[in-house]
Amino acid sequence: MSKVRKQYIPVGSTEWIEKFINCMMLRGKKSISRAIFADAMRQMREQGIKSPEEVFEKAIRNVMPNMEVKAKRVGGSVYQIPVEVKPKRQLALSIRWIIGACRGKKGSAMGKRLANELMEASKESGAAFKKREDVHRMAAANKAFAHLARYNR
Repeated sequence: MSKVRKQYIPVGSTEWIEKFINCMMLRGKKSISRAIFADAMRQMREQGIKSPEEVFEKAIRNVMPNMEVKAKRVGGSVYQIPVEVKPKRQLALSIRWIIGACRGKKGSAMGKRLANELMEASKESGAAFKKREDVHRMAAANKAFAHLARYNR
């Protein structure tokens, strides 16, 4: 009988915060990344949110995708096959989409953009949540090709 290794998936907000800070970091400047995240938390507190860490965790959970499409070539044609997303990839995609949505907006400080995007994502709106909905919509549209998933290997 083969042993099944249990993957560690961080579920607490402190592990998610550290992962988020590391993903937000550019050119190894972790102190700047931490300052931006702290600024975003301060901005949320100023806007009347009692626990911005809970808003952060809710935003991450709301943006996590359940399904995505993978391109697979079968017999000369390329099909978009819907597949379930593994938990570690769910976390990575949600963090990537939130950071990308913040960097896509211009005109204000990164801390303020991050605070706004986290609040919008926690309310199930905003650019990162829209990205998740688009991915789910594409997976639903290509549900007819789900039987080709067995060719994935």
